[in-house]
Amino acid sequence: MEWMKPKYYYLGLMLLSISYPLLRSFENRLRFYKNWKQLGISILCMMLIFITWDIVFTQLSIWSFTDKYILGIKLMHLPIEEWMFFVFVPYACVFIHEVLLYFFPLKHPISLIKKINILLAFILLTVGIFFFDKTYTCVCFISCGGFLIFFQRNSDLFLTSVYRTYIVSLIPFFIVNGILTGSITNEPIVKYYDSHITTVRILTIPIEDFIYCFLMLGVTIWIYELLKHKKKQDGLTLK
Repeated sequence: MEWMKPKYYYLGLMLLSISYPLLRSFENRLRFYKNWKQLGISILCMMLIFITWDIVFTQLSIWSFTDKYILGIKLMHLPIEEWMFFVFVPYACVFIHEVLLYFFPLKHPISLIKKINILLAFILLTVGIFFFDKTYTCVCFISCGGFLIFFQRNSDLFLTSVYRTYIVSLIPFFIVNGILTGSITNEPIVKYYDSHITTVRILTIPIEDFIYCFLMLGVTIWIYELLKHKKKQDGLTLK
């Protein structure tokens, strides 16, 4: 990335992440822009949780940001690029969700999806408790496990669609989080301290980030779909 000054790396990565989904939001078939209000509210609600989490963990030195890869503009101890992350990445993931629903509509859910969901919840809670002394691991796994239990009340079709979106989103996730954790730079843009994680990584990405990503995606899509349903119901009422 020698063609770009290091201080623009994180910013450049975020702009690349949002560019295609944003441009394709006006595509005639999908018309994703028509759901911007619902998406905006969903992202804001998610950010209330995850930005708070990020601020606290940054203050506790569970993770930090390499100064030479950021602009240096901070808001509440977080680089401006990190704030962008919590807008641009969920936007791109929900865009993927809508693309999948439109072009590959689900007619039948995975038959065992609720059993799979509750099993994953049990595994996550167990791992979170086992690694109680690892702050990021514990908080991340227990939070996601609890969310999956709450998630169990949704329909099989909805659960299947969220898991499908997550699996497809792992493709850009590996690229974006890989770069953030040092796959192509001398130092990681985001540093995770070993005393707070299991140190299990897939390539350069801590295993905790995969759970964190699912939780962020799940919360955003759940709120988004609720608001979309309300919009549809309000439209029917007006008719």
